[in-house]
Amino acid sequence: MKPTTRLAFLFVALAALSISTAAPDALGQAPPDSLQPAAGSVSAGEGQAEEAAEAAEKLAADGIFRPVDVPSPSEFRTASGAPNASYWQQAVSYEIKVSLDPETHRITGSEKVTYTNNSPDSLSSIWLQLDQNLFRPDSHGAERAARMEEEAGDVRFQGMFEGGGYDIERVAVIRDEVPLDVPYEIDGTMMEIQLDRPVQPVGGELEIEVDFSFTIPESGADRMGRLKVRKGTVYELAQWYPRVFVYDDVNGWNAMPYLGQGEFYLEFGDFDVEITVPRDFVVAATGELQNPEEVLTADQQQRLELASRSSVTVPIVEKDHVGKEEYRPIGTGPLTWKFRAEDVRDFAWAGSKAFIWDAGSWDGILAMSFYPQEGLGAGGRGPPIPGWEMSTEYVLHALEFYSEWYRYPYPVAINVAGTALGMEYPMIVFCSVEARGLGLFLVTDHEIAHTWFPMLVGSDERRYAWMDEGFNTFMNHYSLTDYGGADAWPADPVLPRNSARLTRSEDLAEPIMTAPDDLSEDQLGFLGYTKPGMVLYLLREYVLGPDVFDAGFTMYIERWAYKHPQPADFFRTMEDASGEDLDWYWNSWFYGNGYLDQAVTDVTRQDGNSTVTIRNRGDAVMPMEVRFVFRDGTDECRRLPVDIWRDGDTYTVEFEGKNVRTVHIDPRGMLPDANRSNNVHGRGVVTRVAEC
Repeated sequence: MKPTTRLAFLFVALAALSISTAAPDALGQAPPDSLQPAAGSVSAGEGQAEEAAEAAEKLAADGIFRPVDVPSPSEFRTASGAPNASYWQQAVSYEIKVSLDPETHRITGSEKVTYTNNSPDSLSSIWLQLDQNLFRPDSHGAERAARMEEEAGDVRFQGMFEGGGYDIERVAVIRDEVPLDVPYEIDGTMMEIQLDRPVQPVGGELEIEVDFSFTIPESGADRMGRLKVRKGTVYELAQWYPRVFVYDDVNGWNAMPYLGQGEFYLEFGDFDVEITVPRDFVVAATGELQNPEEVLTADQQQRLELASRSSVTVPIVEKDHVGKEEYRPIGTGPLTWKFRAEDVRDFAWAGSKAFIWDAGSWDGILAMSFYPQEGLGAGGRGPPIPGWEMSTEYVLHALEFYSEWYRYPYPVAINVAGTALGMEYPMIVFCSVEARGLGLFLVTDHEIAHTWFPMLVGSDERRYAWMDEGFNTFMNHYSLTDYGGADAWPADPVLPRNSARLTRSEDLAEPIMTAPDDLSEDQLGFLGYTKPGMVLYLLREYVLGPDVFDAGFTMYIERWAYKHPQPADFFRTMEDASGEDLDWYWNSWFYGNGYLDQAVTDVTRQDGNSTVTIRNRGDAVMPMEVRFVFRDGTDECRRLPVDIWRDGDTYTVEFEGKNVRTVHIDPRGMLPDANRSNNVHGRGVVTRVAEC
């Protein structure tokens, strides 16, 4: 994929609509104009698309107010949306030693996995994810990418090449401290280890050892890879070690193939990782560096200590230091960087001899940025456009702002510039080296916000993209407003007025609940990011109000931090916190695939009285704010509850002794009404109002 197209997808994923402004924004750069993603379609083969479509049809037949079709409460999950006293989940910890050979772009590693079975079930096998096998030329993901490329002409989630994929040298379990080779079967990106005896329930443990190697793809499904720059190569390593699939109370083993587009579902645990690289490399990784005295100079250690107490950015490795021997520890041969991370669901890292490195801190949390000189901002004919020298400031803002909902839970937060367009991992994110100005703020802010969803609240991304991407897109709106002001991004897709027309698009008419592997790339941008972000904004600003919504949102995070929520847990928590029956809302916007179209269809006047007829022409329902202007110059605003639509799609409002001159539905412009031409009836100048 061309770099410009890849950068375009970033904005489409964040916006899913054309973006254009006439002048540079408050962050130094106007967003690109008319960015559109590649189209395409794919089936994940899991049946979730069919289930979502059937649910939408059932809504049309049974009505939007029927109870949401969610699993019944269980001994593990309560009717209020909280984990029950018997809730359990597995724990998986890793000890990994890995080395990088930049001459061959080759990774060689060995891992020891400690698996704790907290379930009530005996497990006769263990399933591992072999995500690097996506890059084999004959993988299922390669077939999908070829099909999408034929249909759309461009595909983001690819990168297959001859020689791609894992070489698995050894698989063993530890019995009485002795490694025992065990049989295993590999099916694409999945491996089943067949055990000689089951892992016992409720606390049984198993240790597994795996030796592996692979060649780093140049572009690894736009989530990892390598980028040649002026002073070296930037390596971004993710999905790089065999990872255990989740075994949960809902689906048992969640062994699903990795096709590139659907993201991840992972267990929480601790990581101890040793990364061996050439001496001139600098490494950034999930977790805290355990041996700075071995891999940093004395001056760099002092600068890092200063940065840990500074709210402004401190240079650790300056531009003029890059590539110079005196700025690396004295000696010869490779260095091993050691990291430890606790209570995380994944581990990612990056390494390069081309890195500029700076850092700052907020409330004891160290924020860092690693980037080659290609990431620095530049001037031109217009005003200077800020680049990666602003990254740490953007990270610090995200840490402080999002901590208002729930404090950032880890000791470090890192942003790395490289080939990945925008990708999130615990304590570290990868963003495009090409990003500048508003684009860099947006992608940094979005990826750091993923710390809360899904790094902290460990949802199932493979099935429900909206439970992290949608939540983040919603949160990003408020962060951008806080940093850049209300006018920082007029085309922000979270604002319903900017996305209303897309809700009626036949090309995007799938329910939010559809699995990401069953969507085309443009559908994913809208249904995974934009639409759920917009409807969460509506729920906060129009339905529940900020105070009630924020209480429920925080309750959801607190209940499910370091756990695995399902959609029903979120829906039930918001109803528990608000005291509202929101089935109509979940049905309208999450399970349904319709649109909103509220219309004034008739105004009759007789003997000084007036009757106004209003109709709900779309499939979704919402409460209504209506402004009535009378011939005597007075006016009245009414908020009509959503229940007016329980008995049909038509509702009348009557006025005695009043002649209605003008009727205006949604006078504040808050709703995603797909056809505003029928929102006004009558004469006179109609303008938006601040309150109704």
